[in-house]
Amino acid sequence: MTDFIYLASQSPRRRQLLAQLGVRHELLLPNAVGDAPEDAEGLEAVQAGEAPAAYVQRVTALKLDAAVARHKRRGLPLAPILCSDTTVALGERIYGKPEDAQDAARMLAELSGREHQVLTAVALQAGDRRLAALSVSRVRFAVMTEAQIAAYVASGEPMGKAGAYGIQGPVAQYVQNINGSYTGIMGLPLFETAQLLRAAGVLRD
Repeated sequence: MTDFIYLASQSPRRRQLLAQLGVRHELLLPNAVGDAPEDAEGLEAVQAGEAPAAYVQRVTALKLDAAVARHKRRGLPLAPILCSDTTVALGERIYGKPEDAQDAARMLAELSGREHQVLTAVALQAGDRRLAALSVSRVRFAVMTEAQIAAYVASGEPMGKAGAYGIQGPVAQYVQNINGSYTGIMGLPLFETAQLLRAAGVLRD
């Protein structure tokens, strides 16, 4: 049983959720001194006709590939590497991170009063083994007025978040219904993550 894992994510929410499991972790992020440049935005590009589930699992796998290569280049101690990615989908349309405030307002207006999916893929590299899981949840927003959307966008919270919102923030007041995993919507589904960590021997019952 290893006493820590690497988390290849800059999300403070994923760090918080992983800590809930009592798993000690160290960050394995790009752009350290001496690192080769990595095209993070390129990894998240949507391919033509790509379904949301296929997209989020492919991006997570690519991010884990990059993290494994990063780990090898740096000559770090061996430990499992965890990676996760979240996307929002309305039907087959994928909503990634907004480009700017106007884009965030557009996304929220389109999600307002409708049900959408939040998909979070998790992947764990443990030695030669790669384990993966997918969490799919449904979220329904109440109708949001233009003023409500503008106020939320002005807070800056939508930026850097898939679908232009974070369920753990003020936008929760507009969430009518959730069917699925709250932690998955936050960015790291703890049930699925714990299953992967148990399979890798990191967690034990």
